[in-house]
Amino acid sequence: MPYMGSLFLASRPRAFLENLLPSRQSDKVAKTVGREDVERRLADMLRISGEAVVNELRDQARAIAPVLGLNDQFQILDSLIAALMRSRPAELSAPVARAYAAGEPYDPNRLPLFEALFAALRAAPLPKRLDHAAEPPAFHHAAFFDAYFSNYIEGTDFPVDQAIRIVFEREMPADRPADAHDVLGTYRLAASQDEMCRTPRDFDDFLALLKQRHAVILESRPDKLPGQFKTTDNRAGATMFVARDLVKGTLRQGFGMLQALDAPFARALFTMFLVAEVHPFMDGNGRMARLMMNAELIVAGQCRLFIPSVFRNEYIGSLKRLTNHADPEAFLRVMGTAQEFVSRIDFADLHDARRQLDACNAFADPAEDIKLRMPQSR
Repeated sequence: MPYMGSLFLASRPRAFLENLLPSRQSDKVAKTVGREDVERRLADMLRISGEAVVNELRDQARAIAPVLGLNDQFQILDSLIAALMRSRPAELSAPVARAYAAGEPYDPNRLPLFEALFAALRAAPLPKRLDHAAEPPAFHHAAFFDAYFSNYIEGTDFPVDQAIRIVFEREMPADRPADAHDVLGTYRLAASQDEMCRTPRDFDDFLALLKQRHAVILESRPDKLPGQFKTTDNRAGATMFVARDLVKGTLRQGFGMLQALDAPFARALFTMFLVAEVHPFMDGNGRMARLMMNAELIVAGQCRLFIPSVFRNEYIGSLKRLTNHADPEAFLRVMGTAQEFVSRIDFADLHDARRQLDACNAFADPAEDIKLRMPQSR
């Protein structure tokens, strides 16, 4: 490949072929990256650029291999590509390449985030706050505010009085019926003791729970494919979520880590971040993540948590810090504060609970210079 003047650069096909040559290490520095790294790079190319680009690389390598005397290396390269595309089996070493060959590729960029959170949850002292709203009517009242605030985070904002009428009197506003059904669907799940005591037994059960609960939340929005994983890629601002073809594999990688966590608070936070980071659905991902999180707490007899409106920026900021910098410290702190806040509210009476929340600025606009106040201990 022409570079400058009489200088040339080796082409990408040649680089792949030459890096499959056997290499003797000299002064502890190998001259090639080795087969496993080639596998990872091919998997990355397949994930980012697609099959057409990888096939073009193979065609170019086939053409130059005889000239370079690298026919044996081309045979290896050809077998690796065939295995990644599942047209012929071959032995693979890189985990991400093996996942492609097995038909369940994942996003390798998410694994360091999951690993950072997993390590922090294993190392940190975690709270064990008992659920003082475990029985009706307190359970249903706590579920109402859970659903109300969870929808507020996603931009579905109703006055509290109107949300109470939607949930408890089924008074649907004519101008926003779909939004009202989002709140009601979230409440139906959050207020069901049977539903909130269901946690996944295995990975297949995890996927089934996600889809079943999503179908309930978005039942009034058929255009959002309720109960189905996304068919197009999605993003929020500059953040690209996991590509649609990598959703199942990435969830499986994260679920494997989740199974190694025992503490309910750790399982809850990891579940929440896993679902939010993968974003498996077209819409409703945040609400799904928080419902899955609270199920892990409630089934263990621990206090659920929700994010008051005024605390939204702290919550979103902590998630961004974890996503962009693999730093879970703020996320653990924010979620711990949110659970402590909820644990201090008495939900025995709906309207009294509302007054307590209002006195602590829970419903305040996060854009205003108002802070969340912690209630007095119960």
